Amino acid sequence: MFEEKEKEINKKINIVIGITGGIAAYKSAELIRLLKKEGHSIKVMMTNNAERFITPLTLAVLSENRVYTELFSDNREEEEIRHISLAQWADLIIIAPATANTIAKMANGMADDILTSTVLAFPGKVYLAPAMNTVMINNSIYQDNVKYLIEKGYHFINAETGNLACGDYGDGRMAEPVHIVNFIKGQINRKNNLKDKKILISASATREPIDRVRFITNYSTGKMGFALAETAVNYGADVTLITGPTCLQDPFGARTIHVTTAEEMREQVMNYFMDSDVFISAAAVADFKPDKKYSGKIKKEGQETFTVKLAKNIDILKEAGEKKTNQILVGFAAEAQDLLENALTKLKTKKLDYIIANDITRKDSGFGTNTNKVIIIDNEGEKKDLPLMSKHKLAEHILNIIEIKLSNRHNGMLL
Repeated sequence: MFEEKEKEINKKINIVIGITGGIAAYKSAELIRLLKKEGHSIKVMMTNNAERFITPLTLAVLSENRVYTELFSDNREEEEIRHISLAQWADLIIIAPATANTIAKMANGMADDILTSTVLAFPGKVYLAPAMNTVMINNSIYQDNVKYLIEKGYHFINAETGNLACGDYGDGRMAEPVHIVNFIKGQINRKNNLKDKKILISASATREPIDRVRFITNYSTGKMGFALAETAVNYGADVTLITGPTCLQDPFGARTIHVTTAEEMREQVMNYFMDSDVFISAAAVADFKPDKKYSGKIKKEGQETFTVKLAKNIDILKEAGEKKTNQILVGFAAEAQDLLENALTKLKTKKLDYIIANDITRKDSGFGTNTNKVIIIDNEGEKKDLPLMSKHKLAEHILNIIEIKLSNRHNGMLL
């Protein structure tokens, strides 16, 4: 069944960015640029300490709006009450970076500057992206303030682990601007279509070692699997992503597990499979692996040729098909010839509900591209030939189909 629901996506809204006094304030410039690129209107408010790290002029140019740094104005012709007008204009507020000091003031209802006054006057959703030293972020007083604000309806975009400005390594790095934007996009566009559903996704290529420095792999980058994970998070699902090596950043909001070999991927997939509602196998698992791994590094000196004997690798999706109870299984068929014939064979032999067939000989589709041209086939043989589209748009199509199937199962319809 391939009926689709039209979705209202990419809403354009008014966002107020609050910037506080931390070294991560420099990231706010990129955050504003990315949000503007999404088409949103941006206004910026800054604490006095924030001005020590980045200038209002920079942010005014990027936001294409005035930047508010003071609660009161010396301009007698200015009729607006600044914090009230900002609060009335905004659809949501993002504070990035949010320092421990500002979070403490908010938890105690203080309103002693433009930022805290605007937040207190704002009835909508406020998102905070903390940034501070790892000892500070783990301090029990700070943690109590966070818990209290969460109870009051504030939303936190978790800090990341990494190198800190003070030289320490640990928790406390402000989430990267692209992660914040993806999180906000998910909140804006969230439909909760898959709320409470557990979706397991595999992505990218596996690597099968020949020796300590060489391996067998393929051209998969993980873009399709990551697009599915990001979209599923935006649909409200509980998402687990098992990925082979990739250069992509972990999708915000998904449980991401990194593996290397097919055996490692199988182990992790099976850890989560039986408790999942849906398994989407978007990984390009190596079909063959060396029958043995050579120790050290194979040297070329003294030999003109070298033969590696290959053995058939494990088939994760087939095993899932044999073990499934009520899970929906979705596989991908990346083919260079006999596309439909090979896809149908895979659909039946692996007991799938859907197969996504794509022709990897196209330059605009398949491995490494940002677009895909596919045919979706269900286990009744019905086909949906989709036009070329972005992988994120294709992810929406796939998840819409899954949503309908889950909904019809719930309503007692057999599909």
